[in-house]
Amino acid sequence: MNSCVWQPVLEQLPSWIEASVIDLPGHGQRTDERFVDLQGLTKDLQLQCEKIKKNNQQLVLIGWSLGGLACLQLLIDNLAEVDSLILVSSNPCFISKENWNYGVDGSVFDIFSQSLKKDFSGTIRRFLSLQVKGSDAGRVVLRDLREKILQQPQPDESSLDAGLDILKKIDLRNQLKKIKQPVSWILGSHDGLIKAELAEKLDNVVVVNKAGHAPFLSHIDIFVEYLTDRIRHSS
Repeated sequence: MNSCVWQPVLEQLPSWIEASVIDLPGHGQRTDERFVDLQGLTKDLQLQCEKIKKNNQQLVLIGWSLGGLACLQLLIDNLAEVDSLILVSSNPCFISKENWNYGVDGSVFDIFSQSLKKDFSGTIRRFLSLQVKGSDAGRVVLRDLREKILQQPQPDESSLDAGLDILKKIDLRNQLKKIKQPVSWILGSHDGLIKAELAEKLDNVVVVNKAGHAPFLSHIDIFVEYLTDRIRHSS
């Protein structure tokens, strides 16, 4: 994806929130850049935070899916002045393992990678449609958003592969205790990548009923209300 996916949220945020969106290297307006691993992605996020951070303002990071892993690693390593973190449909370990049944089999990402390479726009369209299935409001949002996302340059293939590789290999579960800042989570009850039961292992979690992997598209009013409340209480 690229940062256009956040446009519906930006349009509904109150004026007192000064929001910035960040394209991952190799995505959106940054297709001439690259990352190869989580360390590189986290370093890039550190530089982005340094550009955005203002002395008189709190900095609240919001990370969706893969982006959430970079946010977690940033706070684990204490690399930036971040005041709090909100993770959306993310997981400290995306792959199911022994005693960890809250993710998916690694082959899911292999299949997704093959689909993206065979038919990028078709795969993205199907993925987005699945996220708003059963949501009238989500379908309205998606009607305008889908074309904006696909009008952006197609992601750099090496960065796309690197992102999927991170999702398959990274496990940050045992490092979460190093994070000093408040962390809250937003999950979808019908997410096909992250089981809603993950909420049992986390603190400060809200599970959006009938939402998939992108609750900020399917249930935008609920999402913005929760987001605004968390940001207000972090300041």
